[in-house]
Amino acid sequence: MIIDTLQSFYSVMSATKKTRKKLVAQYLETNAISDIHDIEQLKTHLASLEHIPRENNSFILKIDTKKTIKVDLSYEIDELKRDILFLEKGEDAFNKHLQSIHPHFAEQVSQGIEFLSNKTISNLITDRDGTINNYCGRYRSSIQSLYNAVFLTRFARSAAQNTIVLTSAPLQDPGLVDVSTTPDKDFIYAASKGREFMVEGKRHQLEIKEEKQARLNELNRKIDELLQNPDYEKFGLIGSGIQHKFGQTTIARQDVSQSVPEKESMEFLKTVIAVMNKIDPEKKHFRVEDTGKDIEIILTVDSDTGQSKDFDKGDGVMYLNESLNLKIEHGENLVCGDTHSDVAMVKKVAEQSKDTAVIFVTEDKNLMDEVLESVPKQQCLFVTAPDILVSIFNEIARK
Repeated sequence: MIIDTLQSFYSVMSATKKTRKKLVAQYLETNAISDIHDIEQLKTHLASLEHIPRENNSFILKIDTKKTIKVDLSYEIDELKRDILFLEKGEDAFNKHLQSIHPHFAEQVSQGIEFLSNKTISNLITDRDGTINNYCGRYRSSIQSLYNAVFLTRFARSAAQNTIVLTSAPLQDPGLVDVSTTPDKDFIYAASKGREFMVEGKRHQLEIKEEKQARLNELNRKIDELLQNPDYEKFGLIGSGIQHKFGQTTIARQDVSQSVPEKESMEFLKTVIAVMNKIDPEKKHFRVEDTGKDIEIILTVDSDTGQSKDFDKGDGVMYLNESLNLKIEHGENLVCGDTHSDVAMVKKVAEQSKDTAVIFVTEDKNLMDEVLESVPKQQCLFVTAPDILVSIFNEIARK
């Protein structure tokens, strides 16, 4: 298939999801793939991606008949190459490949095995992107690789009673469920910071006050109108794009390739905030977080003191605990993350149970210190890449 438009690109990535999910289920059952045609399909998809027109180090895709966009497809291409290597050369060769690209890989995996070897995990609660999944420039095309799904599922089946993937992204259309290739029955997919979740195909959501939802709906309409303006439509296509989450809206203002001039990006940020302030002039209903790439507009909730606060992943964890009877307060829990927003999960779980272990994917000393404010050092492990974390899980599962 020839890929020259953003739409055709997403269509091919959706096809890789379908093929990978089928292969994951088969590989988990037999440790082999019976139909070589499925691997050839992955190769065909890879060839299609590699033949997209380029300009310097960027791939060029059409938005419409007149406009194009530069994209970095390193995640999509590299993960397909890894899956093909995994299937054709085997797991030993694949692990050697990971060792060749990640400094101190074997040492960190050994430390992880030792860290988890004597733990009986009731609940694994983990972020997705940057923690158990490598980062991608666009959420919609961040299809989970086959090897990653196999490693995580092995661990979920053998080493944890409950495995919850908790992300800030939406749940569906597109969202966490649409980019996951793991078997659905083995995971609890929690999205929008935990305001919504899916178990075995059934969706659940936290109730939102009618007034707050009405204001968010109005905000979403206004932002969608902004993106119809030719001056702003690119912000719905780059990076995270536009994501109408449950209780939150995310709109990109920049991407990992810095494809938008910073002055233009900042002007868009000011425009979005101005729209938000018109809808919520008293700043009672919304909080905004600017990550430098995304504008996160979050519906507030009432805190213990009665004041409005951001809904964070810690709030999401407690909603899941109550809804699913996870019994976090009685179990040995493992929390994994990679950013400041994931620390809220650590704090909340550690408040409920002293038997809380933490693995963070980071080399940021300040973030490490923040994590260590909630749990003792001996209950924490820090690694440098998602591949290392999922490899630790895989080795524990195979013991």
